[in-house]
Amino acid sequence: MDIGVLTVPLGGEPIDDAAAYLDGIGVDAVELGVGGWPGEDHVDREALIGDETARDELLGLLDDHGLRISALATHNNPLHPDEGRAAAADRELREAIELADQLGVETVTCFSGLPAGAPGDSTPNWVTAPWPTEHADALDYQWDEVAIPYWRDLAEHAERHGVDVAIEMHPNMLVYEPTGMLALREATNDRIGANFDPSHLYWQGIDVTEAIRFLGERDAIHHFHAKDTKVYDAKARVKGVLDTTGYAEEADRSWLFRSIGYGHGEGHWKDVVSTLRMVGYEGALSIEHEDSLTSSREGLEKAVDVLDRAVFETEPGDAYWAE
Repeated sequence: MDIGVLTVPLGGEPIDDAAAYLDGIGVDAVELGVGGWPGEDHVDREALIGDETARDELLGLLDDHGLRISALATHNNPLHPDEGRAAAADRELREAIELADQLGVETVTCFSGLPAGAPGDSTPNWVTAPWPTEHADALDYQWDEVAIPYWRDLAEHAERHGVDVAIEMHPNMLVYEPTGMLALREATNDRIGANFDPSHLYWQGIDVTEAIRFLGERDAIHHFHAKDTKVYDAKARVKGVLDTTGYAEEADRSWLFRSIGYGHGEGHWKDVVSTLRMVGYEGALSIEHEDSLTSSREGLEKAVDVLDRAVFETEPGDAYWAE
């Protein structure tokens, strides 16, 4: 497996400086933002689509630092009830898939998006319970009338370009846990799978290694985000984990995104890596730094340090003792 980094926290510096830094701390792969919330500080998506020379220069720069591109990232809401916002997100995603094809990158990471709860609504609606019954009706509308038709068409676009689309299971999106992820994959095609980010699963109470098995045994993990979360029980016991406290108000939140090893110990991360190998995933562990208790560089370096001891650098050997 490769240790990778989503380069968004380094967006304030030129890509050649960021690449040199990542190479120096032992990173093997980069996930590059090309639109949406990740932005495109290091990659001008529209310019690269039309310029083979620029694409070659990007690949050459990364190759000089021993880096490959694990994925292009464009996290946005293509199911937004505002037609303009949905169209912009859809364009970003389709162009990211086209650019990935041109660059020889196998994967684009994104969100599922979230529709309104009914035709004519103006705000996306995250439904978390089937009662009162209008919420169950809203779910039917979101899936059957909006999400599945959109994602079937998008999956065909991905298939034409030979690119996997890796959806991050994220609260406040329609797909936020593994069974929803599998439902969308089964309704579309195998190009649709997970960008498995455990950080959003921890605070939902999901067993991450069981979830890896659930999706991995169905070949539904296309990419992996290495990102940790710590649940602070003193707060969670009082207000639960559906916490709308601002992320910058750390002491009052029931959970926080943390650097690798600060939410769960090194032993847990070794178990995560081992479980990924059991289900056949050998791609990047792309570190997404969103720990507000430390700087980006320190958080990345500490994450690399833990993962470096967890990843396997060789292929499995023969089980000679069982012969």
